[in-house]
Amino acid sequence: MSKNLYITGLEPQSGLSLITLGVMELLVRNLVSVAFFRPIINTRHNENSKDDIIHLISTYYDTDLPYDKMYAYTFEEARNLISEKKYGKLLEGILDKYKQLENEYDFVLCLGTDFASDSSAFEFELNVEIANNLGSPVLLVANAHNDSIETVVESCRFATESFKDKGSNILSIIVNRTPPHLQEQMLDSLNQSLQNTIGLTYSIPYEDALNRPTMAEIVQALDAQVIYGTDQLNRSISRFVIAAMNLKNYLPRLSDDNLVITPVDRLDIILGTLAAYRSSNMPNIGGIVLTGYLETDDLLRNLLLGIHNLVPIVKVKEDTFTTATKIQKIHGTITPESQLKIASALGIFESNVDTTELRKKIVGYSMLFTTPKMFEFGLIKRARAHKQVIVLPEGEEERILRAAEILIHREAVAIILLGNAQEIEKKIVGLGLNLGDTRIIEPTTSDYFEEYADTYFELRKHKGITPDNARDVMSGVTHFGTMMVYKGHADGMVSGAVHSTLNTVRPSLQFVKTKPGSTIMSSVIFMCLEDRVLVYGDCAVNPRPTAEQLAEIAIESSKTAELFGIKPLVAMLSYSSGTSGVGEEVEKVKKATEIAQKLAPDLLLEGPIQYDAAVDATVARTKMPESQVAGKATVFIFPDLNTGNNTYKAVQRSAKAVAIGPIMQGLNKPVNDLSRGCLVTDIVNTIAITAIQAQAEKGLT
Repeated sequence: MSKNLYITGLEPQSGLSLITLGVMELLVRNLVSVAFFRPIINTRHNENSKDDIIHLISTYYDTDLPYDKMYAYTFEEARNLISEKKYGKLLEGILDKYKQLENEYDFVLCLGTDFASDSSAFEFELNVEIANNLGSPVLLVANAHNDSIETVVESCRFATESFKDKGSNILSIIVNRTPPHLQEQMLDSLNQSLQNTIGLTYSIPYEDALNRPTMAEIVQALDAQVIYGTDQLNRSISRFVIAAMNLKNYLPRLSDDNLVITPVDRLDIILGTLAAYRSSNMPNIGGIVLTGYLETDDLLRNLLLGIHNLVPIVKVKEDTFTTATKIQKIHGTITPESQLKIASALGIFESNVDTTELRKKIVGYSMLFTTPKMFEFGLIKRARAHKQVIVLPEGEEERILRAAEILIHREAVAIILLGNAQEIEKKIVGLGLNLGDTRIIEPTTSDYFEEYADTYFELRKHKGITPDNARDVMSGVTHFGTMMVYKGHADGMVSGAVHSTLNTVRPSLQFVKTKPGSTIMSSVIFMCLEDRVLVYGDCAVNPRPTAEQLAEIAIESSKTAELFGIKPLVAMLSYSSGTSGVGEEVEKVKKATEIAQKLAPDLLLEGPIQYDAAVDATVARTKMPESQVAGKATVFIFPDLNTGNNTYKAVQRSAKAVAIGPIMQGLNKPVNDLSRGCLVTDIVNTIAITAIQAQAEKGLT
C-alpha cells in the first residue's frame, strides 16, 4: 500500500478542484487520517494570499492541519530558489514538510502546481521531480475542453512517457472537461495510444455549472456592497446582460440565471426587472449589479424593504463598462461556501470514475473499523449504488429543499416533494435552488389521492374509519407520504423537520406495520465521536420496554449496525455489571440478555453491564475480565427511553459528538424521523441512510 498520491494537471484550467475533491472523498471513506499537501502554491491571483484548493479541502473536510503545514513554498519563493541555483534546497524543504505529515497521518494527498506561470514546460518538469522525490504514484489530469481528441491524447502520451522516463509510477489518467458526446471516443483513443499500459483511464464530462461564478464570487471580485439578498449569494450566473435600453427591448434578452448590470439611477430598468422576476412567465435571473458613484435612491431602498424573496442586488462605484469588464474576467471556482458546486463536482466524479477500483489501486484495502468520517462520507456512495426514491412530506421547508438539492446533484437518490406545489416552486425560485425535474405532488390534487383514500379506508375501517375520514386523513402530507411507501410508489420516507415524532411515526404503525419476526418498532442513534461511531438504542420510541422487547431491540440494533459497516459488539446496559447488582431493572436486563443470546447465538453480546465497563478497556479488565464485549462495545442498548434519550443528548453536547438519527428499525419499509432542530447535513445523512435501508429491504446491499 502506498501512503501518498500526487495529483498533477498537464496544463492550466484542468479542473484540479473537482479531481482533488473526488479523490479526497474516497480517501476519507477508507482511512482514519488523511493529510492534504501542496508542495508549491500560487497566491498571486488571490487577494487574501491563501491557496484556494487548500482552503476548499481544509474547510470542507474539516482537517485539523494549520494552513502553513499544508504547503512548502509559494511559487515566488520556489522560483527565487531555482534562480539562485538552490534547486536542492527547494526539494529538501518540500521533502521536510512532507515527512512531517507522513509521520503523523495514514495518507498524504499531494497536489501539484497550478500552471499559472509563463512556462508550462518548467512547471511540468517541476511536478515530475517533486513526485519522484516524494516517492509518490501519480494521477495525471488532462484538460479536454478546448482541444481535439488527437491533441489531448498526444499530450497524455507525452506526459506518460516523461514521467515513466524518470521512473515514476503512473496510477491513473483522468481526462477532465471532455465534451459529453466525445467521452467514449476519448477513452478509446487514449487506451489505444497508450496501448493499455495505464491501468485506470477515465473521462469526466464538461459541466458548465461548475465554471459559472456565484454571486458571492462576484461580490468579492468587485468589492461590492450587498443591498439585498445576503442569504442568496449562492446563486450561479450563466452570463451578464447590460441593461441600458428601454424595457420592451431589454426584457426579451433575459434568460435564466442572467446577471443584470445597470446604472443605479435607472429606476425604470430596476423596477421593470424586479417585476419581471416576480412573474412566472419571465426568466429567473440570478442577480442585479447597480453601477455608478451615485447613492441608492431612497425610493428604491424603501421598496426593497417591503418585498421578500428577491434576487441578490449589489452596488459598485465603478461605471457600467468597467464593471462588465471585471465580471467578464471572473472564472468560477469551487469554494467551501458553494455547497451546490461541491455536490455537483462529487456527483460528476463518482458517476464517471470507478471509485472502488481507484481506491483499491491507491490504498489497497479497506479499514476494519469505522471512523465518523468514514461513516458519514460512505453514506452517499452506498446510497447512489442503487438509487432509491425517497419521499419528503415537508416539501415547503427550506432545510428540506436545500438537502434535496445536495442529494440530487450527488445523484444519490430520487426525491419526491409533498406540499403546495405553487408554494414549493416559489420557494425553490426564491432560494435560488436547482432541483432539476424533481417531482412535486400536492396530495389532494394527485392522481393517487382517491386510490390512497380507498386503501386507507379498507385498512382502517375496523377502527371505525369512514370514507370521508379516510379522505381527510390522506390529505395530510405525512399520511400521504407513508402511503406512497406502503404502495411502492416511493422506497422510503423522511419527515420530522417540522412535524413531531408522533406525527411521523403513527402512520407507519397504522399500515406499514412491523416486519415478520418483529413485534415492535424501535430506533437507534448513530453517535459519531471523535475517533469512532457507536450505536445507541432505543432513544426515541419505546418508553419502558419489557425484557422481550429489549432483546428484540438489541438484535435489530446489531443488524442496523452491521448494515452500516459497524461490527456489532452489544452491551446491554444497567446500573451494575455482571452478577454484582440486584433489583427489578437489573433482572429485566439479565432476562433480556438471555433471550437475545438464545435468539441470536452468534451475536457477541454482554449484559448487564455498566457504560464505563462497556467502553473503557481498563475498567473492563477490572469488572469483567473474561468478556469479549467489555471495553470495546459498539452497540449500546439502554434499559428505557429516559436513560437512552438523556444519555445520547449528554454525550452529544459534552463530547461535541454528531448524533445522526433517530433511525427507525423493525418496520416493513423504511420511514425515518428527523429532529425539529436538524441541520441540512443531518437531513442529507438521514435520507441517505433511508435509501440504504430501502436497498437492504430489497436485498440490494
